[in-house]
Amino acid sequence: MQTKAASHQECIECHKQVTPRIVRDWELSVHSDDINDVSCSVCHGDSHMGKDDVYKAEPVTSRTCQACHEDQWQEFSQGKHSKAWKAMKAMPTMHWQPMALTSGMKGCGGCHKIGFKTQEEVADLKKEGGGFGLASCDACHTRHTFSVQEARQPQACRTCHTGFDHPQWEMYQGSKHGTRNELKQLGVLDDSAAAPTCQTCHMVQGNHEVKTAWGFLGLRLPLPEDDPEWAQARVTIFQALGVLDQQGQPTDRFKVIADLDFLRQTEEDWDREREEMLTVCRDCHSNNFAQGELAKGDQMIRQADLLMARAIDLVADLYDRGVLEQPEGYARAFPDVLAFHNAPSSIEQKLFRMFQEYRMRSFQGTFHANPDYALWYGWSRMQQTLTEMQEMARRMTE
Repeated sequence: MQTKAASHQECIECHKQVTPRIVRDWELSVHSDDINDVSCSVCHGDSHMGKDDVYKAEPVTSRTCQACHEDQWQEFSQGKHSKAWKAMKAMPTMHWQPMALTSGMKGCGGCHKIGFKTQEEVADLKKEGGGFGLASCDACHTRHTFSVQEARQPQACRTCHTGFDHPQWEMYQGSKHGTRNELKQLGVLDDSAAAPTCQTCHMVQGNHEVKTAWGFLGLRLPLPEDDPEWAQARVTIFQALGVLDQQGQPTDRFKVIADLDFLRQTEEDWDREREEMLTVCRDCHSNNFAQGELAKGDQMIRQADLLMARAIDLVADLYDRGVLEQPEGYARAFPDVLAFHNAPSSIEQKLFRMFQEYRMRSFQGTFHANPDYALWYGWSRMQQTLTEMQEMARRMTE
């Protein structure tokens, strides 16, 4: 026991000279309390002894945290965040991106690193120089303080849930929910005033699973039998995602999307997540109000899907008529909206933005109670983009 304490003290004294702010963060954490017995070697191993063997320090992963936080780890492992790294790697053009953006964590990987990684992936990342910040947990509980209080603030979500296709932070911040929470943080409103945070709605009672009824893509199964127009639009979008073939049958990509939990696949799954959200809403609102507001989000998805399907069919028609060359490797007569910014023509680039940016903002803005994002950054831009694509198609045909 004495040897362990001495070794731990050596780590502290050395790192006070080399990385003093890391030591200070650790000292501020509950880990530094003697009663918790979390020394440096508990997380980083005991092989690293000095400046010449830094590479021997063990990378910290979520499995490291699991040793003490089993319940939270189990919850996290059932949610979408745990699949984030796998989701990034599954994107069809991901291998075309600069390594610094993916494995280097300076783009996609900077947020998607929250997901689980295999031991082989962790080893490869360490070799490539991207072996830091792999714990998943530290995406919200910043190392080395690992503060619970920090992770409970909506700002903890801001780094990743902002920008192009998921500006939830901006939507929330500008909504009445976000405005009231900011006023509470500033001390203008009493601390007991109702002001939900991201965690209030998406991490009920601290549950680390984090799932929603519609899922990230705003798509689900089964198809609505009582609304054939919406059902057909949804099929068209599934085909552009590559998860259904021209005959409407599941593809290999469907298995990937399903495994990543991008969408609810049964009515029961969707109902369960919707009821959980309604339970949260009813803390502040009447049941009728809550149901009505969420139903508006459902209808916004429907309207956005109808527009999106028209845009997809427009590009597919250009393929069929030979006006637009279908990219090599496309196994179906539909554009691939998962090609992202690597889409090979301007009109396909517009289609990608329409799906990934404007459609997402239309329904996300509605669910997050931000009218500006729902209308001007979402629905309005979808309408404008479809008009621009129709004009481009006419010129290309001529």
